[in-house]
Amino acid sequence: MAGDSLTTTEYIQHHLSNLTYGELPAGTVRYDGTTLSENTWTMAHGAEEAAAMGFNAFHVDSLAWSLGLGLIFCWLFSSVAKKASSDVPGKLQNFIEMIVEFVDGNVKDMFHGRNALVAPLALTIFVWVFFMNLMDLIPVDLVPWLLTFVGVGYQKIVPSTDPNITLGMALGVFALMLYYSIKIKGLGGFVKELTLHPFNHWAFIPVNLFMELVGLLAKPFSLGLRLFGNMYAGEMIFILIAVMYSAGLFFGVFGGLLQIGWAIFHILIITLQAFIFMVLTVVYLSMAHEDH
Repeated sequence: MAGDSLTTTEYIQHHLSNLTYGELPAGTVRYDGTTLSENTWTMAHGAEEAAAMGFNAFHVDSLAWSLGLGLIFCWLFSSVAKKASSDVPGKLQNFIEMIVEFVDGNVKDMFHGRNALVAPLALTIFVWVFFMNLMDLIPVDLVPWLLTFVGVGYQKIVPSTDPNITLGMALGVFALMLYYSIKIKGLGGFVKELTLHPFNHWAFIPVNLFMELVGLLAKPFSLGLRLFGNMYAGEMIFILIAVMYSAGLFFGVFGGLLQIGWAIFHILIITLQAFIFMVLTVVYLSMAHEDH
């Protein structure tokens, strides 16, 4: 909840700041007024220090939450698989089997090659991204407030609102696209696809190469930024609604009703965004397996 010691702008900026660890350059004036005499690896205190770290920085919260949620996914599905029974399955096993069958059915419909990696990858992406998106339904002040008791001043618990996470996953998919494009078509076939398509004439090689490279590079950026943009906008709305709690009883009650309504609607968004990320991954890998 927006505290009395923070203005609305400060409250929003605080919730949009990652817990960042990185290298501050010499000469940086820190939050407490001290000046660094040499380059120092430390935790950033505020957005200005995080920006001063530049590329030499890690979003500790995004990395920790995404890794933790990934481990929860692995533990949950592996434990259900080990206890799976052909007798009367439990509710959790039924639910997990529904998810697996749903993803497997979509992969069979969209992927036209032969690759044992695609279906497990699609399942991992769908559930992992869904778990990361699901963190958006936790009240925006709850976890950051609890972590203040152990000295953690900044915390973003929704990894998919961090472009470093979404673009990192997208670049992983892009690397697989390039790998299978070269493996299936050969290096020469992949180069021909870039230079002789859509106009199959040597005179149009520069035009073909420009269009194909733009389309190829646009895939990972659109994949990562689509997820980031939708989840960031949803998180921002939750934060703006939380600001209403400090504006009196009437606006607090109204804000509570808005938050419940937005959370119900947001369930559809977080599921849809995980599904879209999975579908596009499968489609891109299917295109990489097509040999013209």
